[in-house]
Amino acid sequence: MRAALTQMVIDKLPVTSSKIDHRDTRLKGLVLRVMPSGAKSYYCEYARGKRVWLGRADVLGVTEARESARAILADVYRGIDPIEARKPKPVMPTYRVFLETDYSAWAKSNQKAHVQNIKCLFTAFKTLLDKPLDKFTALDVEHWRAGEVERGLSNQTINRDISSIKASFNRAVDWGLLPANPLAKIKKARVDNCPKVRYLSDAEKNNLRDAIEAREERRCVERDSANHWRAERGYVPLPSLRAFVFTDHVKPLILLSINTGCRRGELFDLTWSNVDLDRRILTVTGATAKSRRTRHIPLNREATSVLLNWRAQSEDTTGLVFMNEQGERFDRANSSWRRLLKDAQITAFRWHDMRHHFASRLAMGGVDLNSIRELLGHSDYAMTLRYAHLAPEYKPKAVEVLDAARDAAAGRMVLALVR
Repeated sequence: MRAALTQMVIDKLPVTSSKIDHRDTRLKGLVLRVMPSGAKSYYCEYARGKRVWLGRADVLGVTEARESARAILADVYRGIDPIEARKPKPVMPTYRVFLETDYSAWAKSNQKAHVQNIKCLFTAFKTLLDKPLDKFTALDVEHWRAGEVERGLSNQTINRDISSIKASFNRAVDWGLLPANPLAKIKKARVDNCPKVRYLSDAEKNNLRDAIEAREERRCVERDSANHWRAERGYVPLPSLRAFVFTDHVKPLILLSINTGCRRGELFDLTWSNVDLDRRILTVTGATAKSRRTRHIPLNREATSVLLNWRAQSEDTTGLVFMNEQGERFDRANSSWRRLLKDAQITAFRWHDMRHHFASRLAMGGVDLNSIRELLGHSDYAMTLRYAHLAPEYKPKAVEVLDAARDAAAGRMVLALVR
């Protein structure tokens, strides 16, 4: 039924044995439903078969119902579905919860160093952890950046953290938690993209090798002394370390790092099945490589000798190349490394710098940058270019083009004068 709904009209509407809808002629879409029980309710019908309940007629006046219906119809005109709008919205997680749940699960299956990456995000952005994802703004991160600069952090470190948090918000967008990345327009600070490469000088290289040999001899002497003590007391002696080429894993790990450019984690993950001593090739599989790409590294004479001797004294030549005393994967070699550096009087040199040493020596030996890139496993030239300045005649040859052009011009002038 259609009628101009007023309070008087509503009060006089009869109650029947079936429900009846009365449609307002003043506002198309406002409907009053009368139930057989006598209950009367307002609805806003905004499409065929789609309506929204507004309230009971005994508590909601017709004017209020009409205004509510008018507001809903205006939203529908703007493309807002009132039923969807009334559904309870999911609670937006804080950055802390997001990192602990969805992002951690994703990182575990997609990032090799996921534990370290998540820990860095928690540490770097601890002041923003309890902010909901949809409340983040670029200004929040700019304020954070200012605080980090004031603390004395380098632009390289800050840029790395900014890249990490932007990447995490990209995942939130991909998973539909956010419509867009609020941090997308944040720019990194300008830094020197070609930092100084740390590699060993000839003197440092000799000192390190001397320190390694001194450590080997010291361990042999300690084992000899221990066996002498055991023999005096009737105990079974331990195997003499002088019967082996290496007293433990430290020396072969360092020599392989210098001669292959492998990352420490890649050597810790290396298995004998990926060492081909006949063809002299070491394979770093995509599962263990930082870039997730398999690469093959030719072995020079020293690297081949190291692996041959290490395999000869290894009990298990089917699993990991380097295992700890429990037969498990190594996760660090820090204490022995620091003592070697101290004995060799080498400062400001990390284990990872042996990878730089490998690449630097190749560059200084005239190996082209593309070969160095492939041996290191870089996905592009950006990282490899840091070694370009070490290549002999790399830039001198470039500027010689100017001399060639000038000499050619001078030659043409001489010919013109002669003629």
